[in-house]
Amino acid sequence: MKILYDKSAEEALRMAETDPASGLSDAEAARRLEAFGKNRLAEGKRETFFQMFLSQFKDFLVIILIVAAVVSFFLGDVTEGVVIAAIVILNALLGAFQENRASNALAALKSLSSPSAKVLRGGGVKKVASEDVAPGDIIIVEAGDYIPADLRIIESVNLKIEESALTGESVPTEKDAAVVLAEGAPLGDRVNMAYMGTVATYGRGKGLVSATGMETEMGSIAKMLESGGEGLTPLQVKLDAFGKVLGIACLAICAVIFAIGLLRGDGLAETFMIAVSLAVAAIPEGLTVIVTVILALGMQRMVRINAIVKKLSAVEALGSTTVICSDKTGTLTQNKMTVTRVFGGAEFYDVSGTGYSPEGRITAKDGSDAANPALDKLFEGAANCVDAVFNKAESAIIGDPTEGALLVAAAKYSGAVSVMNRVGELPFDSGRKLMSVACDAGNIVPVAGSGRIQYTKGAPDETLRRCANICEGGAVRPITESDRAAISAANDEMAGSALRVLAVGFKYLEDGEPLGEDNLTFAGLLGMIDPPREEVKSAIATCRAAGIKVRMITGDHKATAAAIARQIGIEGYDSAMDGKDIDRASDAELTAAIQTTGVFARVSPEHKVRLVEAVRAGGDVVAMTGDGVNDAPSLNKADIGVAMGITGTDVSKEAADMILTDDNFATIVNAVEEGRTIYNNIVKVVGYLLSCNIGEILLIFVAMIAGLPVPLDAIQLLSINLITDALPAFALGMEPRDPDVMRRKPRDPALPIVDRPLLALVLAQSAFLAAACLGSYMYGHFVVKDEGIARSMCFVTIVCEELLRAYSSRALNKPFFLINPATNRFLIISVLASLAVLAVIAYVPAVQGIFDMVTLAPGLLGISVALAFAALLGDELVKAVYWSVKKKEA
Repeated sequence: MKILYDKSAEEALRMAETDPASGLSDAEAARRLEAFGKNRLAEGKRETFFQMFLSQFKDFLVIILIVAAVVSFFLGDVTEGVVIAAIVILNALLGAFQENRASNALAALKSLSSPSAKVLRGGGVKKVASEDVAPGDIIIVEAGDYIPADLRIIESVNLKIEESALTGESVPTEKDAAVVLAEGAPLGDRVNMAYMGTVATYGRGKGLVSATGMETEMGSIAKMLESGGEGLTPLQVKLDAFGKVLGIACLAICAVIFAIGLLRGDGLAETFMIAVSLAVAAIPEGLTVIVTVILALGMQRMVRINAIVKKLSAVEALGSTTVICSDKTGTLTQNKMTVTRVFGGAEFYDVSGTGYSPEGRITAKDGSDAANPALDKLFEGAANCVDAVFNKAESAIIGDPTEGALLVAAAKYSGAVSVMNRVGELPFDSGRKLMSVACDAGNIVPVAGSGRIQYTKGAPDETLRRCANICEGGAVRPITESDRAAISAANDEMAGSALRVLAVGFKYLEDGEPLGEDNLTFAGLLGMIDPPREEVKSAIATCRAAGIKVRMITGDHKATAAAIARQIGIEGYDSAMDGKDIDRASDAELTAAIQTTGVFARVSPEHKVRLVEAVRAGGDVVAMTGDGVNDAPSLNKADIGVAMGITGTDVSKEAADMILTDDNFATIVNAVEEGRTIYNNIVKVVGYLLSCNIGEILLIFVAMIAGLPVPLDAIQLLSINLITDALPAFALGMEPRDPDVMRRKPRDPALPIVDRPLLALVLAQSAFLAAACLGSYMYGHFVVKDEGIARSMCFVTIVCEELLRAYSSRALNKPFFLINPATNRFLIISVLASLAVLAVIAYVPAVQGIFDMVTLAPGLLGISVALAFAALLGDELVKAVYWSVKKKEA
């Protein structure tokens, strides 16, 4: 019974076995609910916190650390095993906590599209929960009602339904119960149907439920999501590849060190423990948890800028975005029809202000306020020939958005506008394309014995055809062919700018004269459009400066979409394609076209998915924004789906990776900036941790090759990592944004986190670290001739140098001393805390024994610290070389 648009209302009722006068009985409705199920969309099973916790252990680096902890316990080194296990568990708990928090925030945001419905049952109208609507029910539809299920309209009186969430149309669709369509009619043309999740904006009607739950059009789109799949984001791919390479390298290092130890004649157990300890030192065990925390902190900052991120890794992926595919209606535009231009008294006038705010002016060419007697009648017609209601205090419209635009325009007009009592009307219908009202005008009407004035609004051609006079300069005179040509030209000019144009006429009624739509006096034209959001133009300009391409993908008409794209600065609007063009294009042609074409209009959900695939096929990282049900499959298919939290449907929110709670396109730009900052900070942290840990490997490896004792034992290696990898690295992850971050091209998504220039920088800095620490150790070993002092000096040097390197890592494009240290107070606190821990380990007797440390005299301490500063100088020199290489690559 799902397809009823090709059946008459009477035939549809017979097929449904529903009495049009009384509807279903309660018993029959219950039976059908039992047979067909509740009227709700299927929801995926949510992961429990424990499942989220377990999923954190799939990371390759984490698996290696678990093995290292087990080996430590097996060899009797309980302290080392406990520390490693604690780090792994902390990482898992933190990751699970943040993902669960985001999931709960999404659940709190979701609300039912249609919480209740008015149903005709047992001869009476009842209000029931929308999920209790059954196939064959008759739904009573009035202005403002959400449609609870798919309906075959069986009765309609001036019924209009806002379907932008499903079809992308910005103007409500006029419904007609009498129409019977051919099989295969497009969704947007089914004027005898209403669909779940849409809303009635005007008129009233009745509808026979043809489909519920997953059988509705909304349900069909939800099913498409199930096959859409969810791919890994760029960060997941890079971290996974990086972790595997690093893990394999660590295992190789273990084998080499173990072999060298055996060849030197060291004991088997001792050699094995050194090898395992070095492997633990080689793995930046803080990396996974630090990256998770950086992303989690980014998620929390996103919430403060009105964005809810469902997955941690989505934060970074948004920062890597190279193309944004955006829906038009409600995303780039306000989804509020607004009059922007009027024509009256043979002159054009501009209307400022947007949306339903009464703030704005109507001005002539010279910028003065419009004050033309013809405009008085034009705006009186706009204010009186409507059924909508304008709440000026709340800037809100109840009713049809087109009529709302007329009311708002009338409120902006500075001339004389009288709102009168209605005493008669001829409702709008699609045949006449007109609406007329008779108003009690009192003493303003010049016709003796009458007290009524008629206003008529409608399609310009129909209105003009019925006009015998024209209002000009305060006088009414017969209309001429020249007048008609000028009015037609004005209409064409406004329509050419993608404005929807309405004409207004009026006439004074004699006593006893009925309403009639002839012998009208032409008052003027009103041109309106769903205007762009005020902040969108600057947001798109920022995207362009950041090397991000913006593509408009909409169900609206090509001319309207191209006009909006031109206004807001989307490049390639002049080569707009529509759904037919997309159908004709091959995959390769579409991939090529989307590189230069800025607008894709009259698209279906399938087209949107194909366009997203075409962007990805070109090697780009794509973010898809939208709020409607029709956006959901493409939101799911994109690298990052961004849904609207206020106007967005439940299906789109479920499909998206991120939800904008303010429905503001500019928030996307802030999110991109946050994502880029986070990615930059992750690169800084990775470079910092690798340079420190590889430096430790070089230190141990070179010492063993040179026949020296191992400069640091296992507990010292692990404690160094805890002191320098934890707090300072976390603080680096909180580094504020670089002012130039949105003036750079997006990072090539194919590049690894550690590219060749960064790897060279890491290796060079590691060499300086190893050299400084080995020098410190050798001074204690050969000059002081005390192994305890040698290891203690080496320990102090390596900790101090790694803390200094944290400051050097704050910026890779400038010397560290040019950066204001106060801009990252977390790093100041972290370094001071780490130095305090170092002081305790180095000088508190009760702790020294645990870490195999001895007290250093001031002179020896000075030498250890001086060597750390020497390594810092080397760090800065190679950093300058690194940035010069990166600038050439850019």
